[in-house]
Amino acid sequence: MKKKFIIIFSLIITAIFATVGWGFANGAFNPAGMTPSEYKIGISYPEAMQSDKPAIILFYTDWCGYCKKFMPKFKIISKLYKDDYNFVMLNGEADNNQALVEDIALTGLPTLYIFDPKYDNRVHLNNGIYMDLKKLRAELDRYLKIRSLLDSAQSCSTPQE
Repeated sequence: MKKKFIIIFSLIITAIFATVGWGFANGAFNPAGMTPSEYKIGISYPEAMQSDKPAIILFYTDWCGYCKKFMPKFKIISKLYKDDYNFVMLNGEADNNQALVEDIALTGLPTLYIFDPKYDNRVHLNNGIYMDLKKLRAELDRYLKIRSLLDSAQSCSTPQE
């Protein structure tokens, strides 16, 4: 009888720790206690597409644990790169975003893209780097370098009047 009690008690404790650990791993315990839409970072998608600056587009949902976990990093990069990029947050489940969600074939959340209206370019950023700020910044810097090369090449090929 005592062995059964110990085994059952151990299973219950293991289940509790597994559930709590799963919640932390999936971002369910957001330190700020905020949903992604409460962050209100950036500008609207139409505004960003009218600009010459590239835009970092975040596709998210408020129920997504990984989205909640990523938001503090997104807030940091939006401050660090405010002069170089426009920032846009799009709820992947909102009816008004469904055409774009289908166009890019959104398969997971959160998803980051760089949309560059000047060059009609879209770059999907690998979600494996989202939580590593150093790797994410390296990718954002890489795009800015490539864009400056495109700008230079474009200015060299433009006929002078």
